[in-house]
Amino acid sequence: MSPGTRARVPARALCGAAALACALAGAAGPAAATPGFTARPEVRAYLEALAREHGFARERLLALFERVAPREEVVRAISAPAEARPWHRYRPIFVNEARIAGGVRFWRAHRALLARAEARYGVDARVIVAIIGVETRYGRHTGRHPVLASLATLAFDYPPRARFFRRELTEYLLLSREEGLDPLRVKGSYAGAMGKPQFIPSSYRRYAVDFDCDGRRDLWGSTADAIGSVANYLAVHGWRRGAPVAVRARAHGDAWRAAARGLEPRLPLSALRARGLEPVRPVAGDPPAAVLELEGAEGPERWLVFANFRVIMRYNRSPKYALAVHELGEAVAARLAAPAEEDWEDAPG
Repeated sequence: MSPGTRARVPARALCGAAALACALAGAAGPAAATPGFTARPEVRAYLEALAREHGFARERLLALFERVAPREEVVRAISAPAEARPWHRYRPIFVNEARIAGGVRFWRAHRALLARAEARYGVDARVIVAIIGVETRYGRHTGRHPVLASLATLAFDYPPRARFFRRELTEYLLLSREEGLDPLRVKGSYAGAMGKPQFIPSSYRRYAVDFDCDGRRDLWGSTADAIGSVANYLAVHGWRRGAPVAVRARAHGDAWRAAARGLEPRLPLSALRARGLEPVRPVAGDPPAAVLELEGAEGPERWLVFANFRVIMRYNRSPKYALAVHELGEAVAARLAAPAEEDWEDAPG
């Protein structure tokens, strides 16, 4: 399957429609303990539009949402994300011995799949491994929040991003119909991200692939599909295999500060060097770069970031997230290449 092509699962389509129909039919069961969403005029208007535009049965949608109640913990969680922490406190959450050792084990266990994903999509294995490691500890923790309730809460009770989450709520119901998911049973992150790679519903529909060729796109049960889907996502958004992601820089003087505006790589590396930023490791060629400054434990850290860094930010728009993925991937690759006696096999994953 070429990058950007959504997986077609004909055998799954009828099953998907049936599964959602069953969930909607069963929605006439016990209502949520707290008042559901359907008492609100804006929710009813949304469901009316959903039925009209996408062919859902109106009464079944109303019955389904009668069983879904707002979740205050979801609003609390999204209001205090880990990315709000300074870099020196954020980094150790994801770049630590447990995740490095776990990444080595994951890479060894799925070496052939990772090699196939590299060959097909042109995406470096280290970044695929690191994203799955950062997102779910290599598939071990895929989320505990009911996705339907989380998305409904954010769509109607979180004004800063209500429009975005209302779109994702629609995408989730369409995904449930297409993939045979019971919308009341699926669990994920507080923001509605799902499976080993934590795809939001729109990303699942657009970028998930059937990498094990079993006729399904299963981001929970199939490590192959998770690996292939992460690779496809990055490829579609412009990943360049073997190109740099980020490199720490030493700063001399202040001339470079005029160039430190935004994270879109625009200036050639040579121009940033001329302004006083020197990468601590060699960088091939003269690629466009941008400057990222973060709060380190011992003062400011300056990084030169390149086009692939921006691609990771399409997965999660936080530059701290992108840098944590990069650093974890580098650490896992270095450990994998190290002599066996340096590989701490007994470290918890």
